[in-house]
Amino acid sequence: MKNLFAVIFFLISIPIFSQQVNPNPWVVEPNADAVVTYRNPVIPGFYPDPSVCRVGDDYYLVNSTFEYFPGVPVFHSKDLVNWKQIGHCIDREEQIKGEINIFAPTIRHHNGTFYMITTNVTHGGTFYVTAKDPAGPWSEAIWVDMPEIDPDLFFDDDGRAYVTTSTFELAEINIEMGELLSERKKIWNSTGGRYPEAPHIYKKDGFYYLMAAEGGTEEAHMVTIARSHNIWGPYIDNPANPIATHINYAGMGKPIQGIGHADIIQAHDNSWWMVIHGYRSVTGYPPHHILGRETCLVPVSWPKGGWPVVNGNGTVDVEMIHATLPQIQISKNAKRTDFDVAQLGFEWNYIQPPGDETFQVDDQKGQLKIVGSALQIGEKGSPAFVGRRLTDIRFSATTQLEFDPENENEEAGMALVNNGSHFDFVLKNKDGQRVLLVKLQFGQITYKSEEVLLAPGAVDLKIEGTGPEFIFSYAQNNTVFKTVETADARFLSTQTVGWFTGVYVGLYATGNGKEADAPAVYDWFEYVGSN
Repeated sequence: MKNLFAVIFFLISIPIFSQQVNPNPWVVEPNADAVVTYRNPVIPGFYPDPSVCRVGDDYYLVNSTFEYFPGVPVFHSKDLVNWKQIGHCIDREEQIKGEINIFAPTIRHHNGTFYMITTNVTHGGTFYVTAKDPAGPWSEAIWVDMPEIDPDLFFDDDGRAYVTTSTFELAEINIEMGELLSERKKIWNSTGGRYPEAPHIYKKDGFYYLMAAEGGTEEAHMVTIARSHNIWGPYIDNPANPIATHINYAGMGKPIQGIGHADIIQAHDNSWWMVIHGYRSVTGYPPHHILGRETCLVPVSWPKGGWPVVNGNGTVDVEMIHATLPQIQISKNAKRTDFDVAQLGFEWNYIQPPGDETFQVDDQKGQLKIVGSALQIGEKGSPAFVGRRLTDIRFSATTQLEFDPENENEEAGMALVNNGSHFDFVLKNKDGQRVLLVKLQFGQITYKSEEVLLAPGAVDLKIEGTGPEFIFSYAQNNTVFKTVETADARFLSTQTVGWFTGVYVGLYATGNGKEADAPAVYDWFEYVGSN
């Protein structure tokens, strides 16, 4: 009988003792009844380092662009979820007068004027441009003697303007001329994470809040914050730092990683939101991403006198279930470009400001002509390449090319490009015949596929992305597309080729060390993506 009572007591006590174990506080049970209100990223593709400002019920956002021109795209939204590009801050070579490498910008609005401040790390340093209309035109550069990168521009209640950069040195400036009105003073040391950057100052409830990014723009990226009653400090760290990161258990395994470099905005309904970048991987572990860092949106709870709390636990989800502003759908960019208007759309970019004669849009014939320069993609300068960002893990890009060179050094086609490395779908002349091949270049490694002999006439080129792979195929005379080569996407990922951009797909021509004679004529280009 004693044994029977012991067994009964043991069975009854199992649930009691099992509940004594502390549950993981970051594990949230999924809600099967939750309704997805929007999806991240809200601006897909290589649109990193987002900064946002509000004027009434209109929102404007900018991103960094590094070597691509036009630089610093400007987006507009009415709901913070649906964004449409309306222009660029840097769209004239004379604005900066030289090679561009544009790091993180900040956009702010004050007394009827928009300000975009950033750093050109190639030469010149920190500068800002202004505009009455965010769609442009924007002014010539006004240079500011502030060191390092990622400048923030803050207007205090008394109208005084201040600039701080990644060194967390603060200075008051003359906003008309850009000259310093005070000495630079270091106001914060960050929380000790590596590569501190991206400062933004906000004023709320009598506090100056200084938010920044730390950890480097990879898996260890994070957002931290401190505050002071005086803009000059001292700044006291939030004991709950970091306020946004995926380096911990809460962010582990989420489709978006590397979150950081954020900006906060109060909406016209008084709700608070954060724009923040992160990347989506195309492979498993270790992660590799090809799209670059993309702009995401998360809600913020910011009680009076308290600290901002990002999305409950500091994470970013693809499927968001938080209530938003009334959403206003916008028209998407056309999938197909027929080159029937004189100017290319905002989605098209060059590497550095291009030569005047390199690209010619014949809107009467609906053609884009590219005459190859001596430069190859990846060489210093502006090669004959024009492209658009990949915005989807799975995509197809197709074009029709007419190109009949007599010289064997000349080539044209379609290319995938990331930080100077490139995968080329090449049409060229060899021994008096036109051939097609795939050339993969990354670092000092170059691989060439077998050559395909082409029939006379135009050729359709297609590059598809499946996530882990790129597929190169061609067709002529309305035949079925035939695969020429398949390549591993990891070899064009940011983890492989380095630095801060994402993959572009575009059209190119080159004389490989000599000026080309034969024009490459593109009749149309089509991009279709599926996230």
